[in-house]
Amino acid sequence: MPHYTDATKRFLLTAKHAEIAALKQLSGNCRLVISLTNVIHQLQRERGASNVYLCSQGNRFASQLQAQHTQSIQSETTLKSHLNSMYLNEAEQAGNMRLLGSIALALQGIDNVSFLRDQITKTNISAMDATQAYCRLINSLLAVIFEAADVASEPAITRRLVALFNFIQSKEFAGQERAWGAIGFAKTHFNTALCDRLEHLQQQQQFHVDIFLEFCDDHARDLWRQTEQSEATRQQIRLRTMIKQLADGSPIDGQLSEIWYEVASSRIDEMQTVEEWVTNALITLTAKRLQHANQSLKNHKIRLRKLSAQPTNLEQPPTVLFDPAAPGLQDAETAPVNTATNNNFTVQRSFYDLLREQSEHIREMSSELDAARQALIDQKAIDRAKLLLMQQWQLTESQAYRRLQKHAMEQNMRIADIAGRVVNSAAGR
Repeated sequence: MPHYTDATKRFLLTAKHAEIAALKQLSGNCRLVISLTNVIHQLQRERGASNVYLCSQGNRFASQLQAQHTQSIQSETTLKSHLNSMYLNEAEQAGNMRLLGSIALALQGIDNVSFLRDQITKTNISAMDATQAYCRLINSLLAVIFEAADVASEPAITRRLVALFNFIQSKEFAGQERAWGAIGFAKTHFNTALCDRLEHLQQQQQFHVDIFLEFCDDHARDLWRQTEQSEATRQQIRLRTMIKQLADGSPIDGQLSEIWYEVASSRIDEMQTVEEWVTNALITLTAKRLQHANQSLKNHKIRLRKLSAQPTNLEQPPTVLFDPAAPGLQDAETAPVNTATNNNFTVQRSFYDLLREQSEHIREMSSELDAARQALIDQKAIDRAKLLLMQQWQLTESQAYRRLQKHAMEQNMRIADIAGRVVNSAAGR
């Protein structure tokens, strides 16, 4: 007779079913991320074209902007359709409240972006205000990706989501650099403040790329190295050098705005190629993990049927009660492991073997998940610390980040650790 009840067996299988359900939900989240990345990419291009259009008082990029509006609207329609089918089906399935809340906020922004486009077309808004509006909308979409990564329960997939989120964040800072550069060129001059802002955006790009390289796969790293060595990157570096030399406000030809926009866009399009590889690899990985989990469930059922059919003649059943590897009385001396008894765990292929395997599988996943999520925890701390410094000292976001960066260098610590201190101090801890 098996040394377990039917309820125990059902809980073992239910745990595996729960893993499969989580993977299915995660697979849906990954498909959502792909739709989000496309919308973000189109809005980034729209933001850049709007800057040139507005700074030239509508004399440049009118046709390009109109065409880009069409592309953006198509991507937004696809995203809304995906969200409706995934979250607003007849069953009104439950989901993570933070993820759903961030989706609602982002959708509200998309619902009203037509007003922004109308203001831009009529040149009734400044390039600065338009850029701010686009940045806020894009940041709300990035928050959805962040939450999708934060609620992921499978470590390998979480690592890829962390890599993707940081790469998209780096690409967004590249887009903001394109926007600020376009403003400077279109206005025919730069100044020290604008040059400092551009340098800060370049630093932020590298910060997030470094995290991306830590969590991505080897092929994605190779693709990024190719991007770093591309002609578009070399041209942008030359233009960055030119901008630094123009920090004194020297006048420049406004037509350079179009050259800057095209060069910066070429580099961002190359980044988009890397992004597409990472998102496609993420979908492939999710499908493999789901297939593996289904096969594991099938194997569990087969092994349970075999165990039910075979007699059990062991005087001491394999159980956690007598497993020397299981935690017991703290600091007590443990007797040597009985090899004969221990062999029962492997030779008999007991039900307890299945329990131990699943427990170890969950433990390893939890440990790997903690490591993957640390990057998300660090990002939350940095964002929170920047906000606190901005509120307390009336700083801009770039000034707040530089303050964290300065303290980290002075104390030879990570920026995330300094940010954690700021957050804890504000909380009175």
